[in-house]
Amino acid sequence: MASLVTDCCTLCNDDGTSTEAVRWCIECEVFLCTDCEKHHKKLRMSKAHNTMSTKDYHNLPKFMQEISSQCRDHKKKYELYCSFHACPCCVTCITDKHKKCQEMKPLSDVLKQVKSSASVQLFEKDLKDVKENLEEIIKYLKSRLNTSKSQKTKAAEQIRSMRKAVDDFLNKLEQEILDDLETKQSQLKSKMKSILQQLKSEANHISKLQIEFSKMTQYATELQMYVGLREIEKTTSQAAKYIEDLKSGGSLDEVNLELTISSELQSILKDVKSFGDIHINTSPFNLQVKAGRNDQAQYLVPTIHTIEQIKPSLLRQLTIPQYSKSISIHACSILPDGKYLFLNCSSGLSNMLLFSNDGMFMREVEEFSVISYDICFVSNDTVAVALGYQNQIALVDVEKNHIFDSMDLSHTCRSVASDGQMLVIGSDEKSSLVNLNDMSCTILEGVVADRVALFKGNIYSTIYGLNKVCCHKSTGEALWSFMHDDITRPQGLTLDKNGFVYVVSTNNNCVIAVSPDGKTCKTILSEADGIKSLYAIDINRETGIMIVSSKVVIRDISDDSDDSDDNDGNDDSYEESTQTAFVYTI
Repeated sequence: MASLVTDCCTLCNDDGTSTEAVRWCIECEVFLCTDCEKHHKKLRMSKAHNTMSTKDYHNLPKFMQEISSQCRDHKKKYELYCSFHACPCCVTCITDKHKKCQEMKPLSDVLKQVKSSASVQLFEKDLKDVKENLEEIIKYLKSRLNTSKSQKTKAAEQIRSMRKAVDDFLNKLEQEILDDLETKQSQLKSKMKSILQQLKSEANHISKLQIEFSKMTQYATELQMYVGLREIEKTTSQAAKYIEDLKSGGSLDEVNLELTISSELQSILKDVKSFGDIHINTSPFNLQVKAGRNDQAQYLVPTIHTIEQIKPSLLRQLTIPQYSKSISIHACSILPDGKYLFLNCSSGLSNMLLFSNDGMFMREVEEFSVISYDICFVSNDTVAVALGYQNQIALVDVEKNHIFDSMDLSHTCRSVASDGQMLVIGSDEKSSLVNLNDMSCTILEGVVADRVALFKGNIYSTIYGLNKVCCHKSTGEALWSFMHDDITRPQGLTLDKNGFVYVVSTNNNCVIAVSPDGKTCKTILSEADGIKSLYAIDINRETGIMIVSSKVVIRDISDDSDDSDDNDGNDDSYEESTQTAFVYTI
């Protein structure tokens, strides 16, 4: 019998002694023998530590045994909880990986009464529901296996039945043509036998006449010879006429039996390539299973996001290349890999500019011969571009740098947004909703938009001339509209992961955050933050990164340094502005 595995006291083991452990200290994460446990309880630093028996420790799931109360990177105890990243942190983590995170909580508050919280019952129910769903699906798939086996048997029977029907039919056709062959050959045989019999009779008559002619020449008188010759002449004339009649009447024509196989039957060998086809037809899964809850971890750390918590923190400014100082940014998009894409429109042309994660210019992407108004990321490397008065959307592969498809619309294309499944195209007259799965298009007559955004199935829009922000269902039904004195001439808009709407107010150079219910707002960026001439905005909902286009002032100083002494104090420097963008965390 194998010996039981025992745990050694960690402290004794450090001293080179192997002593059986009886307790596990949850705080220190060490095994303790009986003696060490007594000392452990007496020490001021550890007397309040919670311990458990080694038996209970080994009853924990393996993954829970590996959970440490100390940060593996900094070897310090977890004291805080980051709500944004949903993970515990030590004090050093704040200045390391969570420098920009604003939603930090004391870990003790998060863990308070966690075992008795409602979330434990919710997760227990979730586990039960998931287990029942898996069992139902397993049962369903087993039944589908049996159904598939029955379908195979039925299909095999149909194949054999069809084969027998084809065989029986061909046998019938074969017998019919064999019978017809026998009949026609019998008719020919009978006719030729009749002619043959007649010919044999004539031949016998002529043979007999030949014998009589020989005797006549030997024994007949002159008179008998004369009369006999006349009789022979008559008989040979009749025989010759009989032969001529046979020839002219077609009785001696060559008659052949020939077989012509039906072209339809021959086509079977030529045209029929298979006995049939086996198809696997798929229909939607219709088994009713219990619905799970989204974002289940939020029940462990309930967080209520308010508009007052939105405080952008500047990360960087994009570096515009020297030869592109005159760019005019109409739209921007943060790609999934963190790169930044801008729509530049100037001199009647448009192109896109790609910037790296650290804000450095990389390259130009596809040029358009018309003014474009908006761009949005769709999926993979695909970006949709709104081509304004051409009433068209172009689909561009950013990586390969080319237009690979386009869509024609019944209205101007001033703005475009996508959630990967749907594409909404807005204009000041109506909008269109395109299903990217089947490319079907729905016209939304009541949705007018200078800029659009999609979030959780709803369509958000700004109406420039009315100073209004609107929210509609994907069917076009209005949910709410919002107006405020701080929102004047709104253009770009986007949403964060919590449903707050971010609007660029161009007339007063502000970025306004609107609550998800469209009832309140807050100015989160203004000229006091160093931004001006705002137009475009975008947010990466997963990372919380926000980008806003802006103009910046460049001060240029004259290079005529040699004449500086003769300027009498005159300043040869001048100022000019160029467009760039600022990157924030929110």
